[in-house]
Amino acid sequence: MKRIGILTGGGDAPGLNGVIKGAYLRIKKDLPDVEIIGLLEGWRGLIEKKYIILKDDDVKEIHKEGGTILGSSRTNPYKNEDTVKKTHQSFKELELDALIAIGGEDTLGAANKLAKDGFPVVGAPKTIDNDLNVTDYTFGFNTAVNIAMEAIDRLHTTAKSHRRVMVVEIMGRHAGWITLWSGIAGGAHMVLLPEEVTKITEVAEFVKKRKEKGELYTMIAVSEGAILDTGGASNFVFEEAKTDEFGHVRLGGIAKQLAKYIEETTGIESRYVVLGHIQRGGSPTAFDRILSLRFGINVGELVLKKEWGKMVALRGTEIVAVPLEEAVQELKVVPQKLIKELKSIL
Repeated sequence: MKRIGILTGGGDAPGLNGVIKGAYLRIKKDLPDVEIIGLLEGWRGLIEKKYIILKDDDVKEIHKEGGTILGSSRTNPYKNEDTVKKTHQSFKELELDALIAIGGEDTLGAANKLAKDGFPVVGAPKTIDNDLNVTDYTFGFNTAVNIAMEAIDRLHTTAKSHRRVMVVEIMGRHAGWITLWSGIAGGAHMVLLPEEVTKITEVAEFVKKRKEKGELYTMIAVSEGAILDTGGASNFVFEEAKTDEFGHVRLGGIAKQLAKYIEETTGIESRYVVLGHIQRGGSPTAFDRILSLRFGINVGELVLKKEWGKMVALRGTEIVAVPLEEAVQELKVVPQKLIKELKSIL
């Protein structure tokens, strides 16, 4: 092999740099003369042939840093025939012997299509939402949970001091992993998830009953993608109808809607907080640093063994290789059994 490419696509996540470092060092150990290039801004870097040649100094300490040194975007290389043609052409013109795609459902979905088109591609799973199929955990999730949990911890004191309702909006489009874990760990009194439809009237009734029992305040953790039944059609709450290149609308606003409804219905002062991109930022936890490095090392192994069309995944404590196609077949939502178990203590 003479040249290997690495890209990071989709939303940034703490641990992306760890995968880059792990893959770079593992491959260089066996192939010291191979050129490893970092494609800039995800799939856009491949299409437009924008890249940097990675050196040892570039990756030395990056596993401790959040974000990605390569930049990212939500560019879809399979958006239309023209982008597909450019992607295939650029891959050949860059003379890539292999490509490592690090990303979530959308990035790996494109990687799977590229592999099916006959290109040497492997993947590593990334998403703070932990909703990728066939892997127990994805890096970034543990960090996001800890950030959200700490925020809820802090919000308890101000909510209690002012005797008010606090609604905390947490990331999670179709899966409520972050909300469930951080909500339960942070002592939220109610947790609303995308896996369940919740009647908005039941939320207000819950708050009212707590007040009647003498409880001073109520903390509610809600996923941005939670489904509310408002008496009409149950649907997402989103900021705008405009979609990205993968067809996703930008969700947001459910906490604001809930807080307004609760205050108007119960007369209890209510506030909302949207954690947003704070959950993605900052340094990864120790768990995510190690997991991302292990993913990097093992995706490097896939390249060395030329096991194309596969992705690394965590099963228990072991890193295994699975087909990319399996990883993107369906989203991994929170099982009802786990939801029931954890909500049993609320």
